Amino acid sequence: MALSKTDRRNRLRFRIRKTVSGTEQRPRLAVFRSNKDIYAQLIDDVSGKTIASASSRDKDIEVKGNKTEAAKLVGKAIGEKALKAGVDTISFDRGGYLYHGRVKSLADGAREAGLKF
Repeated sequence: MALSKTDRRNRLRFRIRKTVSGTEQRPRLAVFRSNKDIYAQLIDDVSGKTIASASSRDKDIEVKGNKTEAAKLVGKAIGEKALKAGVDTISFDRGGYLYHGRVKSLADGAREAGLKF
């Protein structure tokens, strides 16, 4: 029986999570993409805490244009919040999504803000 789209993405996500984990010095930038919005979190997996988060639903992010441009703004926002929290290097967790389109745009925005992957 064929896997559904969600099951296939979850299988990929768990495979990625086997190798990618976040520490206090190098947290994990986790990406979640819904049909309408995109969300990003900086997670310290050792203590199980979220250091910073940003999404296209935040009030301070004014989305003009398409969803790819919104993802870039979210990337810049999470990058600024990370630098404010004292984090400059991260490990990127694409969450089972292809590194393309909105996910790539978010990563590029975070790099522009000064994060190192």
